[in-house]
Amino acid sequence: MAASEEGSEDVPPRRLERLPSWLTNTVARSAQRLVADALAQEGARRQHFVVLTALAEQGAASQAALGRRLWIDRSDLHAILNELERDGLVARIRDEGDRRRNLVQLTPAGVAALKRLDARVEAAQEALLEPLSARERRELRRLLKRLVDHHGNPPHAAPARGRD
Repeated sequence: MAASEEGSEDVPPRRLERLPSWLTNTVARSAQRLVADALAQEGARRQHFVVLTALAEQGAASQAALGRRLWIDRSDLHAILNELERDGLVARIRDEGDRRRNLVQLTPAGVAALKRLDARVEAAQEALLEPLSARERRELRRLLKRLVDHHGNPPHAAPARGRD
């Protein structure tokens, strides 16, 4: 084996490591893995956490509004809600303002589950940011938020699929 090939299978090309887009994607993959592993300890997936968080922070919503808010495809959201409802974490209730539709709301069991999931996700965040100081973590969050605010989710973008 040539010296230049030795160990190169685990090292990306230097040109890629200079690209902020490549670095961001690499960190995102690590973050997704850490969060997925943390949530799996509670038998949950990322989309479960996203839906529970939205309901806790923003209150009951129609399935259509929830899907638009979270950029989750209608059929994927239906399956996610069925799982959460089966586990007693959400309930579908009649909308008093429009009796033709149902609202999805968090149940007391959902509130308790979200508290456990929050702790797991927070631990995953700590693991992700472990090599950074508190000051560096604040700066990273500030810079990432600035990029998100600038680029945001374009209105024409396709909704995210429910893959975990």
